[in-house]
Amino acid sequence: MEQYLTVAPVASVLFGLTLLVSFIAFYNEKVYDKFILHPYNVSRGQYVYTLVTSGFIHADLMHLFFNMFTFFFFSFTLEAMLGHWQFAVLYMVSMVLGDLPTVIKHKNDFWYRSLGASGAISAVVFGYILFQPFASMYLLFIPIGIPAILFGILYLVYCSYASKRGIGNINHDAHLFGGVCGIIITVLLRHDVLVDFIHAISEKMQSFGH
Repeated sequence: MEQYLTVAPVASVLFGLTLLVSFIAFYNEKVYDKFILHPYNVSRGQYVYTLVTSGFIHADLMHLFFNMFTFFFFSFTLEAMLGHWQFAVLYMVSMVLGDLPTVIKHKNDFWYRSLGASGAISAVVFGYILFQPFASMYLLFIPIGIPAILFGILYLVYCSYASKRGIGNINHDAHLFGGVCGIIITVLLRHDVLVDFIHAISEKMQSFGH
């Protein structure tokens, strides 16, 4: 634990805080209601803070597990590569910006609610992909590694498709726009990552030609 705090203090705090707040919300309906994102209200200037607080609560244990599982495998490594304050900016800004399309889309849907850290975590995953485009990424229960860049493309395509089709009780827009925010913010914070990303792709393509 001490090692994680030293290498990635921001990710460590966010990880612990998300677990703590999520478990509190599981057993405290008032906290759950105050923290959840309600686009109808936010679009009218009410409870704007829920753009942040909704990212720290989850629908159930499975939702929390999948998000924190992904967070654990990418956030600590990304913070070490990107920098501490840079990681904090990436995570928190993506959390807010990733939800804005949801607010716009559902501004007149009084019944609609959204919660979870998926947007911010998508940003983390795509920030990681920029640094490691050919790292092997795995889907749960599928033991075959997928190159990170291919995984990222397929992920964005699926999120876009699922959002248009309204597949499942999942905020696909947060996943999609969170991922896009992750790419943009990472490049803004570290201009050199884009050069290295293009160079890595160029080298890989050249290796296929030999």
